[in-house]
Amino acid sequence: MSISKSDSYAAAGVDVTAGYESVNRIKPLVESTYVPGVMGGLGGFGGMFEPQMAGMKRPVTVSGTDGVGTKLKVAFLMDKHDTVGIDCVAMCVNDIICAGAMPMFFLDYIACGKNEPARIESIVSGIAEGCRQAGCALIGGETAEMPGFYPVDEYDLAGFSVGLVDYDKVITNDNMADGDVLIGLASSGVHSNGYSLVRKVLNINETYADYEESLGCTIGEELLKPTRIYVRAIKGLLDAGIAIHGISHITGGGFYENVPRMMKDGLTAHIDTATFPRPAIFDLLQTKGDIPTREMYNTFNMGIGMIVAVPAADVERAMASLAESGENAYVIGKITSGETGVEVAF
Repeated sequence: MSISKSDSYAAAGVDVTAGYESVNRIKPLVESTYVPGVMGGLGGFGGMFEPQMAGMKRPVTVSGTDGVGTKLKVAFLMDKHDTVGIDCVAMCVNDIICAGAMPMFFLDYIACGKNEPARIESIVSGIAEGCRQAGCALIGGETAEMPGFYPVDEYDLAGFSVGLVDYDKVITNDNMADGDVLIGLASSGVHSNGYSLVRKVLNINETYADYEESLGCTIGEELLKPTRIYVRAIKGLLDAGIAIHGISHITGGGFYENVPRMMKDGLTAHIDTATFPRPAIFDLLQTKGDIPTREMYNTFNMGIGMIVAVPAADVERAMASLAESGENAYVIGKITSGETGVEVAF
């Protein structure tokens, strides 16, 4: 049997044999994410998935795509690549769940200066872990070796996911009303946004290995904590019959950009920042960067990765469900009639 090999391509910086080794390394990781609906296996030209639509009257697909951003620069400095894949999955599936859709599958795209099979394996191990946490399958992806475009020791990572929800169960703000309560789900830290500012403020190239007492770890270790995935928590609320009147995934733009995206016209979200703990990393960033408080809440999640609006009558059951899902959740505010948007009390 003829084995694909090109000395000319290798001389230009692309080693196709390394690509084959990477595929062999990641195959068991990919298979560990398989759920009912996966068709075929790794290596085809397209990932196939048969949606499980039993009991659905009018299935709706919900898609999300994102990357990890400049958080990858911290991974390069730390030479630690097994968690950024979780971030990549999280940034996609956390968006999908805002509509009440359960992610079915995920595909990744890794572009690198040089294909190092062990590093690709490490990256995909994180992607697979993120998929397992989200309950979706990793059904395919692409690794592109691009010498001369990326430095040999750097890469970019992005992906997308597709979820499914019955039309009548799509989460909208149609029923949002004066008196609804806002529940905040704790973040694991900075998550995956604002890292251009983070790296500048902390001078990360020189400080990533420094131990910070307030964090209980090095700065690099804190910044590499993966984004929390909230799929199972929201599924738990839905399974418990909680009426969800809106969900906001707090990513880039913080509270001021993301909360209004879930709001119904004529309603204001009031958030009291004294109602939830603020992780030490944000105190460090604000102090070292001399960043105004409003700008902190306009850039970072500040300790709350997702906000859920529910009727006041459902708060107790919702909090119990979230605790059962392993989430640290807080009643952080309420909704009143007024100008559409959000007001944050510091």
